[in-house]
Formats: sequence, C-alpha cells, structure tokens
Amino acid sequence: MKLNVAKEVARLQKMTCGELRDQFATVTGETTNAKNRKWLVRRIVWRMQANVEGGLSADAINRIRELADGADLRVTSPATRRLSSDADKRTRVLPTGVQSSTTPLPGTLITRVYKGREIRVRVTGNGFEFEGELFGSLSAVAKHITGSHWSGNRFFKLDQQESK
Repeated sequence: MKLNVAKEVARLQKMTCGELRDQFATVTGETTNAKNRKWLVRRIVWRMQANVEGGLSADAINRIRELADGADLRVTSPATRRLSSDADKRTRVLPTGVQSSTTPLPGTLITRVYKGREIRVRVTGNGFEFEGELFGSLSAVAKHITGSHWSGNRFFKLDQQESK
C-alpha cells in the first residue's frame, strides 16, 4: 500500500481538534489531550508513514535505548514550588529609579486646548499637578477635566507625538 502524504495532510487539516485526537488514538493506539493542530497532524502523518514503511529499524531502536539508559533523564515531574508563609515578610520591593518610557520626565509641562480652554499639567516626581491639585496619573487628570474616563496619553495626545 502506497501512502499519499500530501493527500493525508490536506484531509487532516480539514479536521477539528477533537477529530484529530480521535484519529491520533486510532493510528497510534494512545490517547492525547493535545490541542495543537500542527503537532497532531505531524504526529499522525509520521505514524501513518511508519506503519506503511515499517518505522525505525531494530538497530535504531536498540541505539535509542542505549542512549536513554546512559542519559540522566527525569522520571517524575518536578514538584510545584510553594512559597513559605513568611515569604511576604522576606520580600522587599525596591525602587529602581528607572522612569517608564511612556511617562514624561518630571518638570515637563503638558498643554492641550480642550473646549476652548488651555489645559496645563506639570509632571512632578510623584504625580501630575493640575490647578494646584496633585493627581496620580494623566488618566486621573483627564477624568477630572472631562468627567469621563480617558487614557491620559490619548487625551493629551502624547501617543501621537511618539509615532511621528
């Protein structure tokens, strides 16, 4: 019997993942929970070819066994790592001093005309100052001005300036 690999691949690619898993079980005699279509198609076609053409030679199988016997292989899966109960007490978050690339540097004055009014926001080391009030983010400033949620970068058109 001659196997037309291209025809089989085309047939398998039209199947759903569930159908591919059923086909995998039929061809290999093993079950799988795999949902990777590409992997399933490759394994099914490989096994079909092996069934038709005879698979690996006895010498190849013996050599594989020799290599596997000498290899330091893991037999069981690694244990899940659990944090101790006092891990939060021993963990510290340290400031890096590195500013986010999307946040303007302290001292920057951001301006925008909104509804005929010029909006001026100064970037400080610990937030954004608008009309003497300190805000934690540009989005909070935009919400204060408009009354509705805005992306601060979008409201002040900072994202457009970067792409130019």
